[in-house]
Amino acid sequence: MNKKQKKMLVRILAAAALMLLFALLPLEGPIRFLLFMIPYLVIGYDILRKAGKGIWNRQVFDENFLMAVATLGAVALGDYVEGVAVMLFYQIGELFQSYAVGKSRRNIGALMDIRPDYANVEQDGKWEKVDPDEVAAGTVILVQPGERIPIDGIVTEGSSTLNTSALTGESLPREVAVGDEVISGCINMTGVLHIRTTKEFGESTVSKILDLVENSSSKKSRSEGFITRFARYYTPAVCYGAVALAVLPPLVRMLFLGLSPEWSDWIYRALTFLVISCPCALVISIPLSFFAGIGGASSQGVLVKGSNYLETLSETKMVVFDKTGTMTQGVFQVTGIYHNTMEQDHLLEYAALAESYSTHPISKSLRDAYGKELDGNRVADVQEIGGNGVIARVDGSEVAVGNRKLMERLGIPYKESDKVGTVVHVAVDGAYAGQILISDQLKPNAKKAIQALKAAGVTRSVMLTGDQKQVGEQVAKELGIQEVYTELLPADKVAIVEKLLNEKPEKVKLAFVGDGINDAPVLARADIGIAMGALGSDAAIEAADVVLMDDDPLKISKALKISRKCIRIVRQNTCFAIFVKFACLLLGALGIANLWLAIFADVGVMVLAVLNAIRALFVKKL
Repeated sequence: MNKKQKKMLVRILAAAALMLLFALLPLEGPIRFLLFMIPYLVIGYDILRKAGKGIWNRQVFDENFLMAVATLGAVALGDYVEGVAVMLFYQIGELFQSYAVGKSRRNIGALMDIRPDYANVEQDGKWEKVDPDEVAAGTVILVQPGERIPIDGIVTEGSSTLNTSALTGESLPREVAVGDEVISGCINMTGVLHIRTTKEFGESTVSKILDLVENSSSKKSRSEGFITRFARYYTPAVCYGAVALAVLPPLVRMLFLGLSPEWSDWIYRALTFLVISCPCALVISIPLSFFAGIGGASSQGVLVKGSNYLETLSETKMVVFDKTGTMTQGVFQVTGIYHNTMEQDHLLEYAALAESYSTHPISKSLRDAYGKELDGNRVADVQEIGGNGVIARVDGSEVAVGNRKLMERLGIPYKESDKVGTVVHVAVDGAYAGQILISDQLKPNAKKAIQALKAAGVTRSVMLTGDQKQVGEQVAKELGIQEVYTELLPADKVAIVEKLLNEKPEKVKLAFVGDGINDAPVLARADIGIAMGALGSDAAIEAADVVLMDDDPLKISKALKISRKCIRIVRQNTCFAIFVKFACLLLGALGIANLWLAIFADVGVMVLAVLNAIRALFVKKL
C-alpha cells in the first residue's frame, strides 16, 4: 500500500471503531448526534468537500454528490449508524478500487523500469554519465555488465549476453557481438559493450514503448464510451427520480387519498434509492478491466496501444500475414548460383556492389555472401525500384539486380528457375549474367502460430508476399495456410486487404501482421494492425495498433486470448452491475430495501466488479 492508501485504512478503522463504540453507548439527543458526527466527518470529509466543489463548478451529478446527499439525509432522519455506515463502506470500496488500480499500474510500472537513467559517453578521455536525451545519433556509448542499454545502436566492440525479458516477457538471453544490432531497454549481463548509437533517445525502442503504454488509456473502447454516456444521463435521472420518490407519493397520499403523508418514510426510501443508484461499479470497473488487460498483455511482451484496440482484437476472425520477417526469420542466405555467363565470384561481386546501399534483407545476404569489404567509390547512379530491384553503375557498367519483374521491365530475356527460394536475376550492360538463389527459413514457432490461431477461432488465414509464386506457395504449404498471394508490390498488398475487408462479414475483424516499412500502409488500413517490434521497422511499429516485442508469431494467439478474456470480464461486470442496480432500485422504491441493502448494491457490487476486473492482469504463460 502507498501512503495515501495507508492513511485511508487508518481513517476506516478509526471511523469503524468510533461508530461501534457510540452505537453501544446509551446516548440520546444532541449528544448522540454530535458524537456520531465525529466518525462521519473522519471518514467522509473528503467526499463532502468533493461534492461541494462539484456544486460550485456546476458539475453536480456525480457519485460524491449522491453519497453526500444520501448520508446527510440519513443523519437528518436520525439514522446516524446507517449514515456513517454508508460512508464507511463506500470508502472501503474506494480503497479496494485504489488498490486494484495500483496493482495494475505496478504491473505496467515494471515495464516503465526499462527507462534508462544515464548513458556512458567518453568526454576528455573519461567515461561520463550523461542524460540519454543529450546523446546524438552516431555517438559511441559504453554499457557495462548490469547496466541497461539506453539507446538503440550497433555493437562496435565487445561481446555479451543480453536480458531482454523486460521487453519481450521471455527470459531467454540473447548473445550479441561486434556488428549486431541492439535495442534499448535490454540489460547487459556479462561483457563490456561499446555501442555506436543509430538513433536519438526519443526515437529509440525504449522511448517509443514507454510512449505507447503511457498513452494507451487515452484511446477508449466502445464499452468505455457506452459507460461514459450511460453515467452522463443515468446519474441526473436517478437524482430527479429520488426527488420525485420523496415528494410525489406523500402529496398523493395527503391530497388525494386523505392519508398521512409519512414524509420520513418516503424520504428514507429516496435516500436509499440514491445510495443504490450510484454507478461506481460500472464507472470504475470497466476502465479498470481494460487497464488490467493492457497491463497483463504488456507483461507477456504484447503492447496494446489502447483499450479500443483490445476490443477490436477480441473480434478478430481473419488474420493476414506478411511473409518475410513475419513468418520467416528474414535471414536470407545465398544457396546457389545458376545460369551464370561469368565467374560466380565476379557475378556475386557485381550484385553485392549494386546492392551495397540497400537495407533490404536480400541485399544484406548478397553482401554477406560476397564477404569482402565493398568500395562505395566503385558504385554510382543507384536507382532502387520498389518491388523490382536495383539498377546501379558498377565500374562503369550498368548492373541490374532484382526479380523477374525487373528483367521484364528492362526487356532482358532471363532463365526460369525450378529451385525453391528467392531468385535474384543479374544483368550487366543489358545482357543476362546469371541468377543467384537465396533462401529464407521459417521462424521456429510459425507453424504452431497458425495452429494456435485456428484453435482460437480464427477462421481464415491469408499470406501476402512480394516473393515469387513458387516460394510463396511452398512457405504457405509448410505453414498450413490455404490462401496465398505472391509477387505483390506494396500497393498490391493494400488492394488485397481492401478486397478482403469488403468480403468479410461486418462483425468480423481483420488483423494484418507485418514488420517492414512497406507493411505500414497495410497495418494502418486493417481493422487491427500487429507489428513485429524487435526486428520490425519504426514505420511499421508506428502504424500498428499492437506490437509483439519478441517477433514471435505465436504471441498473436496469446494477444487474442488476452483480449477475449478482458472483454468477457467487461461484459460480466456490466451485466452484473446493471442487473443488481435495477433490482435493488425497484426494491428501494417499494420500501423493501433499506440503507444496508443499498450499501451492498453500491459498494458490494463495486468491490465484486473490481475484484473480477483484476483477473485480467493474470495471464498464463505460453
